Amino acid sequence: MNDSTRWLKALQSDGIHLTSQELLRYRQLHKLVNLAPAAKKQAGGSGAYLSKYKGRGMEFDEARHYQAGDDIRAIDWRVTARTGKTHTKIYREERERPVFVLCDLSESMQFGTQLLLKSVQAAHLTALISWAAAQRGDKVGALLFGAKNHHECKPMTRSKAVLAICHQLIQMQSAALTNASQQENAFEDACARARRLARPGSLVYIVSDFNQLNTASAQHIAQLSRHCEVKALMVTDPLEFTLPQTNGQREVIVTDGTSRQTWQLGNRHLTQKYQNTQRAHFDNINSWLAEIGVSLQHISAGLPLDQQLVNAG
Repeated sequence: MNDSTRWLKALQSDGIHLTSQELLRYRQLHKLVNLAPAAKKQAGGSGAYLSKYKGRGMEFDEARHYQAGDDIRAIDWRVTARTGKTHTKIYREERERPVFVLCDLSESMQFGTQLLLKSVQAAHLTALISWAAAQRGDKVGALLFGAKNHHECKPMTRSKAVLAICHQLIQMQSAALTNASQQENAFEDACARARRLARPGSLVYIVSDFNQLNTASAQHIAQLSRHCEVKALMVTDPLEFTLPQTNGQREVIVTDGTSRQTWQLGNRHLTQKYQNTQRAHFDNINSWLAEIGVSLQHISAGLPLDQQLVNAG
C-alpha cells in the first residue's frame, strides 16, 4: 500500500468527492488550528475575546470603591473586609469573535495530481476551521462559491452551524464536478459579498488558490481587513511548482477541460522556464496580499492537512 492509498484511507476520502464522514473527522482535530486573535482587540463582538467595555462578564478586571447605583451582587466582600470600605468588582465583558470562511470551489480548484483535489483540501480546511470555532463557542459562518453559484451560511453557534456548512460543501463540490464552466469574476464577486456578510471584528479566512486575484478583488480584501482580521490560506498542488521528473524526454497532452496543450517532460530548459513562470505567479500573489497586510499560509493538496499543520506547529 503506497502513501497516497494509506492517506486516503485515513482521510476516509477518494480525493475527488466529499462525504460527511471525512468532514466530521476534523471535529476531533480542532486543536490543529489556532483561532486566538493575533493581537489584543480594543473591542470585539460575547465569548473568549476581551474588550475594554466594562460590564458583567467572566473576566475580572479590578476592584474599586462602591458607588451609588452599582450592583450589590458585585460587592467584593474580601476587599471590603480587609479595607473597611465597600468595594465592588468590575469585569471586562467577554465578547465573541465570529469566524467567517470564504471557500473557493471554482473550476481552478478542481485540480489535483497526487492526493486530493485542491477543492477537497479547501473543504477540509473549512471544516477544520468551523469545528475549531464551534469548540471555542464562537459563531461560525461561511460563503462557499463555485463556478456559477454560491451559498451563504449565516454565522451561528454550536455544531448545527458546522453541520450546515459541511452539508453545503458536499453539495457544491458535487455540483462543481459536473459543471465545467467558469464565471470570470467569481472570486471578485465572492470577495465583495464577504465584505457585506462578515461582521466587523470577525476573523475571516479566505481559502483559495487565488488564481483569480486581481486589483478589484484585492481592494475588496483590503477593505475587509480594515474591520476584520483576515487570513489567507492558499491551496496549491505540487505540479503547480514543478513538472514531474521522467527518464528521458516525453510528450504529454494536458487539458483544463476546455483547451489542450502538449508539454515536453524531461527537457531541462522547458522545466526551468515552467518553474520560473510559476514562481513569478506565486510571488505576484504574495506581493498583492503582503501589500494589503493579509497573512498568507500555503497548504498543499498533495499531503494530508493534519500532517502539514502538525509540522507547521
